[in-house]
Amino acid sequence: MTRKVERRAPMAEPFARFLVLLQPAKAFPRDQLPEPTAFSLATCASGQPSVRMLLLKHVDEHGFVFYTNYESRKGRELLANPSAAMCFHWQQMEIQVRVEGRVSPVEGSEADAYFASRGRGSQIGAWASEQSRPISDEQQFAQRVAEFERRFEGAPVPRPPYWSGFRLLPERIEFWKGMASRLHRRELYTRRDDAWHVEILFP
Repeated sequence: MTRKVERRAPMAEPFARFLVLLQPAKAFPRDQLPEPTAFSLATCASGQPSVRMLLLKHVDEHGFVFYTNYESRKGRELLANPSAAMCFHWQQMEIQVRVEGRVSPVEGSEADAYFASRGRGSQIGAWASEQSRPISDEQQFAQRVAEFERRFEGAPVPRPPYWSGFRLLPERIEFWKGMASRLHRRELYTRRDDAWHVEILFP
């Protein structure tokens, strides 16, 4: 009778491992890997999954942080069903990281600090874009941008009340390393009893 191979890991281990992998991804020239923090985000609020690409803004042992318009499709879906999944794929390194868990809104002060670090054009765009909603004519968005440029002329642009961040606290993190033999390496971290349980998966 065989026994399942499993070990316990400290809570910080998979996050530290992710950050170690992220550093060489960031070191690639931009013409080879333009957005090392890019990931796909899957949500599902009504039985129909949807997925899109976003940029990671922060990660530590408390979770993975990204920002969005809460009135966008992904924002509305996450507020309705906080379960979500992320996938990072660094093809040049033959590495994939899959993350599954639940999201919660970040603190307002955290969102304020990040919003203040964005370029002014991005700040204006956050006010002007009614994200995921239809545009009535091709000039509507440009007109709204001009409107908010006038509104905030000569002053700092505050964070819109509907624009903030989410923190995804993982329940599962899988690290995949591609091999030329196709005998890929897969290690699955599952959060149980305030610890990570690590298993090796068949490729």
